[in-house]
Amino acid sequence: MARTPWQLLEHMRIAQWDILRFTVDRAHVSPPWPAGYWPEADAPPHDGAWATSVEAFHGDLEEVKRLASDPAIDLSARIEWGTGQTVLREILLVADHNAYHLGQLMLIRRALEATRV
Repeated sequence: MARTPWQLLEHMRIAQWDILRFTVDRAHVSPPWPAGYWPEADAPPHDGAWATSVEAFHGDLEEVKRLASDPAIDLSARIEWGTGQTVLREILLVADHNAYHLGQLMLIRRALEATRV
């Protein structure tokens, strides 16, 4: 299924938020799969929505980076409320997922740039 840049950005934000919250919050409840991880709209719903999403994405990414660099956190320890996941696994999942969809965004950008005359 083809996705718009807005849908990809929001999906990245939601998935990263969900992985982070799962990692640090026993009470976190993930959105339903897959509907809860993708926006319905093809475009931002209002002016400023893109910037708000980017800001939230960056904020959560900074928290993931803090987890990765906190010497008090045993990255190889299993997350108590998980099913075998470790903090390191979740950090790497964020990185892998973001890289995949960032690649998709770059392909869209290059395709749009190639159509300019």
